[in-house]
Amino acid sequence: MMHRLLIIPLFIFSSLVTPQQRIDLSMQKEIEHAIIRGLEYLHDQQDKNGSWQQHTAITGLVLSSFLRAHPAISEQDSIIARGFNFLKSCIHDNGGIYNDDMQTYSTSICIMAFKDADNFLYDPIIRNAQSFIISMQKSEENDVPPDSINYGGVSYGKDDKPCNLSNLQWALEAVASEEQAPDDTLHLNLAEKKFEEKRTLFFDRAIQFLQRCQNLKAYNDQSCSVDDGGFMYSPGTSKAGETHSYGSMTYAGLKSFIHASVSRSDPRVQAALEWLQKHYTVKENPAMGMQGLYYYYHTMAKALSVADIDVITTAKQKNHYWRHELADQLLQIQNADGSWVNSNGRWWENNPVLVTAYVVLSLEQVLEPFNTSSLLPDQR
Repeated sequence: MMHRLLIIPLFIFSSLVTPQQRIDLSMQKEIEHAIIRGLEYLHDQQDKNGSWQQHTAITGLVLSSFLRAHPAISEQDSIIARGFNFLKSCIHDNGGIYNDDMQTYSTSICIMAFKDADNFLYDPIIRNAQSFIISMQKSEENDVPPDSINYGGVSYGKDDKPCNLSNLQWALEAVASEEQAPDDTLHLNLAEKKFEEKRTLFFDRAIQFLQRCQNLKAYNDQSCSVDDGGFMYSPGTSKAGETHSYGSMTYAGLKSFIHASVSRSDPRVQAALEWLQKHYTVKENPAMGMQGLYYYYHTMAKALSVADIDVITTAKQKNHYWRHELADQLLQIQNADGSWVNSNGRWWENNPVLVTAYVVLSLEQVLEPFNTSSLLPDQR
C-alpha cells in the first residue's frame, strides 16, 4: 500500500501568478485537492497483478498520472512498482509493450510511463520500444509508397486497418526526445547515431501524414481537403462525418506538428491555431459534442502546453485563459468518489478508470507552470 502518501501537498506554488495564467492560489489548491481525490480513486482500482483493468495502455496512463503528481511519488511505492512489473511482463521480443491487438497504441503510452519513472535502468526498455514504434511506420521500408494515404502513419500493429491521426499523435509524443544541443550528437556512438537518423526520418514521414489529415489545400495533396485548417481522423475520413474538422483531432494535429519540430510560425500550425480559436470551448468536443470529451480535454491540455500557449483569443477578441477555464470545468464535474466518467461511452469513455487518468493528467498539465516541486529534495 502507499500508506496514504497522497495526503501530502502535491505542489509548492509560487505566489506570483501572471495575468496570462489567471489561476490564483485558491484555485491551485482546489485543483490539487481534485488531483489527490482522483489519485486515491485510481489507487483503489489496481488489480492484484499490478495492472489497471488488465490493460497495458490504461496501466501506463494511470502510472503517469501518479508519477507526474509529485517527486515523492516513485517506484518506492508498492502500487507503482507493481504497475511497472505488470508492464515489464508485457514486453515482447520486438520491443513492443502490449497485451492486445493495439500494439503501437499501448507501446506509445507505456513508453511515456517509463519515461516518467525517471530511472536510467529503463533506458533500454524505452529505446527498444521506440525502435518498435518507428519500425511500424508505413514507408518505403515496408513497401508503402509516398503516394499512399497511409504513408507516414503508424498502424496499430496486428491488423491492417488504415492509419489514423489519433494513433500517430501518441507515437510522436512517445518517440520525441528532450531537445539536444547541436553538439550533443558528436558524442553519440554509432548505434545511437543510427537511431537518431531513424528518428529524424520518422518525424519527416509523419509530417506527410499529418498534412493529409489537415484540411489545408496548400499542403494537403488529397482532394478531400475543405481548407479550414482543422484536422480529420485520417486522410479522407472524419469521425465528425465526411472530411469535417473536429476539436480533438485538431489539437492532436497541433501537438503532433510541434513534436515533429514544425515551427509555431509555420502556416500549417497557424491554420490549426486559427481553427481552434474559432471553435474554442471547454464544454464539448467541437463538432463531436460529448463524444470523446475527456480525450479532447487531455489532448487540448497537452497541445496548448507544448505549443506554449496560455491565452486563446477568439474572433470576437475575447481572451480565454484556457488553464483556468479547463480546470474550472473539470472541478465542477468530478464525482463524489473522486472519479470522472463520460455518460457517452464512445471510445471507452464510460470507463471511469481511463477517464479519471485522462483528467488527472490534464489537471497536472494545467498546473505545470506553477509547479516548483523541484525545490523539494528529489526523492526518486
